[in-house]
Amino acid sequence: MSEYKKILLTGAAMLALSLAIVGLVACNQSTDRAEQTPTPVVHGKPVVYQIFTRLYGNTNSTNKPWGTLEENGVGKFNDISETALKSIKELGVTHVWYTGVPHHAVIRDYTAYGISNDDPDVVKGRAGSPYAVKDYYNVNPDLAVDPAKRLQEFEALIARTHAQGMRVIIDIVPNHVARRYESLSNPPGVESFGARDDVSVEYRRDNNFYYVEGEDFRVPEAQGNYQPLGGDAHPLSDGQFDEKPAKWTGNGSRLAQPKFDDWYETVKINYGVRPDGTKDFPELPADYAQKDLLAHAQFWQGKDVPDSWIKFRQIAEYWLAKGVDGFRYDMAEMVPVEFWSYLNSAIKQKNPQAFLLAEVYNPAEYRNYIRMGKMDYLYDKVEMYDGLKAIMQGKSGTDVIAQVQAGMSDIEEHMLHFLENHDEQRIASPEFAGSAEKAKPAMVVSTLISRSPTMLYFAQEVGEAGELDSGFGDPSRTTIFDYAGVPAHQRYMNGGKFDGGQSTASEKTLREFYRELLNLSHHSAVAEGEYRELHSHNISAAGGYTNKLFAFTRATQTQKWIVISNFSGEQSGLVKLLLPATYSKDWALSESSYKLSAKLAHGSQFSSLIVNDGIATVELELAAYDSLVLEVGGEK
Repeated sequence: MSEYKKILLTGAAMLALSLAIVGLVACNQSTDRAEQTPTPVVHGKPVVYQIFTRLYGNTNSTNKPWGTLEENGVGKFNDISETALKSIKELGVTHVWYTGVPHHAVIRDYTAYGISNDDPDVVKGRAGSPYAVKDYYNVNPDLAVDPAKRLQEFEALIARTHAQGMRVIIDIVPNHVARRYESLSNPPGVESFGARDDVSVEYRRDNNFYYVEGEDFRVPEAQGNYQPLGGDAHPLSDGQFDEKPAKWTGNGSRLAQPKFDDWYETVKINYGVRPDGTKDFPELPADYAQKDLLAHAQFWQGKDVPDSWIKFRQIAEYWLAKGVDGFRYDMAEMVPVEFWSYLNSAIKQKNPQAFLLAEVYNPAEYRNYIRMGKMDYLYDKVEMYDGLKAIMQGKSGTDVIAQVQAGMSDIEEHMLHFLENHDEQRIASPEFAGSAEKAKPAMVVSTLISRSPTMLYFAQEVGEAGELDSGFGDPSRTTIFDYAGVPAHQRYMNGGKFDGGQSTASEKTLREFYRELLNLSHHSAVAEGEYRELHSHNISAAGGYTNKLFAFTRATQTQKWIVISNFSGEQSGLVKLLLPATYSKDWALSESSYKLSAKLAHGSQFSSLIVNDGIATVELELAAYDSLVLEVGGEK
């Protein structure tokens, strides 16, 4: 059982935790969640549905490259209606991650609402990157019907989401902010980033930014034929941006003129790490990897920490008070792990069930950020996602799955699984796999192999191919920088009915597959049971099992599943799947024949489970890209 789950069960620990870290609370905003729609109770394996909020409700299909909001349209908070949320809930979803909510740099003129214009020379795309946040205490004005009431419109969306029994996640981008961070909405007593910085020095512990001494910022030299806004005229698009002195760029570049492929639209946050890499704050003793949230909260009580730590804790507490139920932390590994211990132990005091997901790409640091940083979940990108991608592309056999899962055995419940997100290519794109069907076996394995949550990116369930040239960035990834429609999703959306009324037959079938699988994962206790792989035992047997198949079992005391997936575009042929002799004892199987019932099957065939001389076997034949989830019943 994870530490996250344990603490939910321990009322005394929660009381002690509350008392221990009252001193950590500095945000002047009310944290009374009673005024919000009650947060839903979530049982079973979490299922996260990622919505790119700007695109989700957009019905405009013009899709002009570099098109304006007026030309290409934009989705609003209000478009994510009760009907839309019910359609999401039908997929077995427990948490909705609304991507791109905090107010980031945009090109559209909102000066009528007191918002300064952003400079196209340091904004990526027409609509701007959601990871160049300009004001953490408000939301993207593009997403509101009335920009003056944009925060209230998002609060209403939180309430609608809760009313459908789902929780809300938003982004926090701790490593960097927009080149011109300019909050209009700070609560009383909360200062903006950089407000008290000493800009005459490269580093000071309580500066929020790092500075390039004696040099002004210069816009990067463009590569290829790139022009801001695709070459459209704009009064601020002149190759200049006023920043004196220059700040370090978000990816750590210390150049006054960053490179074009640097994160030049952002500036790096200083967490008290000196330019030479040494730490200017208290460090956690090594044994805190084994200590619980209470101990971490007690460690930080009364400690003098850098100003940026306090500012980000204030941000998190502000959104928790609005009813947000968790955060996805962008590029968490670029921020010291001690900060995460400090922040996450404070968040859990406010909401013990908060869902904390971090983007970490260095496997060597996974355990550090889970155990010392107190993250609930990390992206399983470099291991499971990359392995499954290679299989789908025909570059690897399925051996890699067993290897990855074995290597993650001690932290598997913390490694969130996904096949698409806003950073990755769409599976149906020619650059990835060229067909959404190829995702089906990978999705079964990804969803059922571990106790970890599963994440689905909007329109994945209808096979969106990401083929549009929207402006900044290349096709194959649905744009996060520009205004656009998402064709397969728009067909499902059907003008706001969210009923698949314009979807093709194959899109409807695919969505039904995702609905069936994700509900099976979320609602079946056996999906959180013991995992044992069958691949290694069967790949060397003469039973028709190949490296295009992957098989494993999940089991509790009362339920037993056999799962096998076919990653080939051809029918498997007859396979005699073997369960080693240990299963006869562990599953209390006698020399007999057992009924098998299909929990998931689409055209594949299977026999009974027969135990002979202690070896259990089932004969089956898998259709192209199909999977079987078979529950073992009683003796026939």
